[in-house]
Amino acid sequence: MGILNTVLRAVTWWTGPTLNTQLFTWRKGVKVGEDAQGNIFYQTRDGVRRWVIYNGEPEGSRVSPEWHGWLHHTWDQPPTEMPLPHKSWEKPHVDNMTGTAMAYAPPGSIRQPHPRDRRDYEAWQPE
Repeated sequence: MGILNTVLRAVTWWTGPTLNTQLFTWRKGVKVGEDAQGNIFYQTRDGVRRWVIYNGEPEGSRVSPEWHGWLHHTWDQPPTEMPLPHKSWEKPHVDNMTGTAMAYAPPGSIRQPHPRDRRDYEAWQPE
């Protein structure tokens, strides 16, 4: 099983970081910080390249706005050194649920467990 896992890590990205990413991180990466979800953020010693090793599924919406701005060079300082001010009305980060059973379904959607009576809908008919 060990050889199969190594081969999978070398050629797939959807199960975690590839072997190449792990080697690059080990050789050139400097850990900058970690977010509340356990994602670990790195940069090269000169600060030119920045990347994240996800804790679990590699999904871009799992990166908080603070770290997203740092990853994309919007600001130079990571949130561990210069946290962003938060407003009282801001909500905590939520994963993108599109394509899952937890995705938003408006009232009347066929994805609702008990769709309401659809008599309010009238299909368009060409004249």
